[in-house]
Amino acid sequence: MQIRYVVSSMVFWGREHPLSFEQECQFLQSLGFGIELWPTIKGQRECRYQRRNWPRLAAATQDMLVAMRSRYDNPTLEQWAEQIECAKLLKAGIVTDLQSMGVPDEPELNGCGFAAEVVRMAEQEDVKLCLETGPLPRLKQAGERFESIWYCLDTGYAHLDAEHSFRRYVDDLGPKVVHLHLTDNYGQMDDHEPPGLRGGMPREDWDYLLDVLGKYDNDIVGSLEMCPCMPAVMIRQASEFMFDALNWPNRPQKRPGYEESNYNPA
Repeated sequence: MQIRYVVSSMVFWGREHPLSFEQECQFLQSLGFGIELWPTIKGQRECRYQRRNWPRLAAATQDMLVAMRSRYDNPTLEQWAEQIECAKLLKAGIVTDLQSMGVPDEPELNGCGFAAEVVRMAEQEDVKLCLETGPLPRLKQAGERFESIWYCLDTGYAHLDAEHSFRRYVDDLGPKVVHLHLTDNYGQMDDHEPPGLRGGMPREDWDYLLDVLGKYDNDIVGSLEMCPCMPAVMIRQASEFMFDALNWPNRPQKRPGYEESNYNPA
């Protein structure tokens, strides 16, 4: 198992504006992280994955590990095709959910023609699709229906499920987990706190997650998905817990030549 790390652009919400994207990428590079792109900036509706934005995305993320969170505005097949092409350009996998793939909210996976076409397009472009955040039985059904579908295990969501334990999520999804949303909460709401809260997920569950994932030879992207205080503070707190307290492998290393880089939102 190999784990590589990105930071969700969610951490910049409320501070990001159209002129700051390059600066944010440079900041994450200086810390040794890649980036997980969200399709929009908070307060704006324009999708980043539109074709006219591709040159800027590619230039800013050059030499970075990139992941993408899919559009969540009920994208059409044309919009799916566009974001899949964008993912191919950026060498990124796409994290999505059942609703965005057009899977009906029903106990059985009926009427999955739209999802089947999305899966076909992704397979054709060799783009990895990862399903996250949904009822565990339906996630498993989707993974069984579409062999090329992988999973994103969202630690915060799994910690909150009243019907299935966190360890059940880990056991059932583990063989096909290639993406993690590393986030924490106090068990009441999915408020995307940095991992390692006092009173949050038990340390034993974090250890169990790493132990189970270690049984499979998957190349995993671990994404720090946190709502903002200050990005530098959140990334430092999460890193200290994941790598110092839990001893997770492959700690991102600061890059030579980036030591003086700071995040200074304009």
